[in-house]
Amino acid sequence: MKTIIKGGKIITPDTTLENKSLIIKDRCITGIQSGEINPSPGDRVIDARGYWISPGLIDVHVHGAMGSDTMDATPEALHRMGSFFAKHGVTSYLPTTMTETPEAILKSITNVANCVQSDEAAQHLGVHVEGPYFNPVHKGAQPEYNLRDADPSEYENWLDTGVVKLVSIAPERTGSMEFIDRGIAGGVEFSVAHSGASYERVIESADHGLHQATHTFNGMLGLHHRRPGTVGAVLTDDRIYAQVICDGIHVHPAMIGLIVRAKGSHRTILITDAIMATGLADGEYELGGEKIIVKKGVSRTVAGGLAGSTLTLDAAIRNLIAFTPLSFEEVLPMATSVPAKAMNWYGKKGVIRQGADADITVFDHNLNVRLTMAAGRIIYQEL
Repeated sequence: MKTIIKGGKIITPDTTLENKSLIIKDRCITGIQSGEINPSPGDRVIDARGYWISPGLIDVHVHGAMGSDTMDATPEALHRMGSFFAKHGVTSYLPTTMTETPEAILKSITNVANCVQSDEAAQHLGVHVEGPYFNPVHKGAQPEYNLRDADPSEYENWLDTGVVKLVSIAPERTGSMEFIDRGIAGGVEFSVAHSGASYERVIESADHGLHQATHTFNGMLGLHHRRPGTVGAVLTDDRIYAQVICDGIHVHPAMIGLIVRAKGSHRTILITDAIMATGLADGEYELGGEKIIVKKGVSRTVAGGLAGSTLTLDAAIRNLIAFTPLSFEEVLPMATSVPAKAMNWYGKKGVIRQGADADITVFDHNLNVRLTMAAGRIIYQEL
């Protein structure tokens, strides 16, 4: 049985195709064809006329949604989160941990390693470990009492699971560079975060293989014209991909434009940093064992600092279009092919081409998600 998606504008790596059909069989894209296609008995035909057909969205930094959090360490929590993400076009994501006790972090990582994918949700592709090896001066909402130096007796247990794909770290902390060397050798990506690292230290970290920056500008030493600092290194080193929370709250729209100008659309990654309150009403919630308060959709600690977000990735795309002169086709890679390249998934994820995984998001003309398909399965549909 094949799935045929016909009539929409298909966004490929090189161009946008019209009046063609996307052919999917099993888990893969098998072709893009012109002309009328005669379906065989049992084939599924989806009419996408007037819509955009894009690669599935990828969120490499997301903690939770709908009252569930990665740190809950249950399959049910991941499935609930993944089901919500599917409604917003996400086909792949990295459940993201918080600074917690060694036992709690390992339990969450192990849960992802053992959790069977849901047929009705976005796919988790591993774990993003955010913390606990952070600088307390730039801790943000990370609980200070659990911050610590990089410890091989802890992180070797993470690596043994085989599911850790991305680690956010402050490279100035003791043992961080050794951890980066160890993780890179095992295929793990690293991102500078909650850090007061000097420009020189970040560049040294990039030399060792750290090639991402977590929620750029947030939780890191800012720019100074004589001391470029953490942000200066992120913006000027072409090896580093800059993650950005594009809600207009964490980073001013003008500064989001600056990030995109400095990094280019090929080195900017849209993330949500969404927490358990995402998709729910304002109120009191929890993040990293601490109480947070969501008011008018903005999540803050009791002390008033920002604490994650309630952003969705489709909204981040719409926001970036509103904040910059960029078109949908120019913004879309920042939520598809760019994170896929940063995580070494490109070719299978983040792209529409023959042989790629059948991860597809269909948008209407207002850029609202109308259909989401992960590995050839429809996980959300309003067509």
